[in-house]
Amino acid sequence: MQVHHILKSKADDGVITVKPAALVSEAAAILAEKRIGTVVISAEGTTADGILSERDIVRQLAKHGAACLTAAVSDYMTTKLQTCTRDEEADAILTRMTEGRFRHMPVVEDGTLIGLITIGDVVKARLSELSMEKTALEGMIMGY
Repeated sequence: MQVHHILKSKADDGVITVKPAALVSEAAAILAEKRIGTVVISAEGTTADGILSERDIVRQLAKHGAACLTAAVSDYMTTKLQTCTRDEEADAILTRMTEGRFRHMPVVEDGTLIGLITIGDVVKARLSELSMEKTALEGMIMGY
């Protein structure tokens, strides 16, 4: 299964972005309101300049206290992004996410942000694929 299949199966294919100058408190409010785990940081709304996750915010709270909430997201965002394209295989993406110990990956093509997939999206797609394979094999065994 390829990334574009996962993107098509998602209920909402939009990516929540915030500008680099946005406050961490604003990003935290968006995460809570949208019930998501990360926001992509984008100056133009079409690129992936960085990413800020709930974990990033919690780490900064532990390190700097509530003062970190008044800092710009650009101060704490991850800038060395792992990205993928829509044609990459889900298994390869799952491996990269697991080995890199991160849960969100922007989908970028020709420098343009086209989506965001989570480890949960990839696992769900893989489980669906395995279920179909199981059903097909059971049918073959039963002679259907």
